[in-house]
Amino acid sequence: MDNKLMFERSQCPITNGLDIFGDKWTLLIIRDLVLGKRRYQELISSPENIASNILAHRLKRLEVAGLVTRRAYQQKPERYEYVLTEKGKDLKPVLEAISRWGTKHYPGTSVFRAVGQG
Repeated sequence: MDNKLMFERSQCPITNGLDIFGDKWTLLIIRDLVLGKRRYQELISSPENIASNILAHRLKRLEVAGLVTRRAYQQKPERYEYVLTEKGKDLKPVLEAISRWGTKHYPGTSVFRAVGQG
């Protein structure tokens, strides 16, 4: 099989992962989904102040990449919630490792709590 059809830049797994979540916003969106946020308004309210158009674009990219599923929760007006797929949930240990590294090397930072956990 022609590898150019399978991989955008190379066969390196780090490169392929970064092609999906290597920008400054995507892992933060995944973090919020792991923590239990589901709806657009919950995601947009995160303290990093992501712009609405960037959030919409990243959610679409995550859906196309198979990390997120979009489900309607309201018909008029149409509104959606976003849920991590198994592929998306598999990033949880990556986020935990980055979090451990960050708290070790950046004293004074704090890990966000899951939605509903004070």
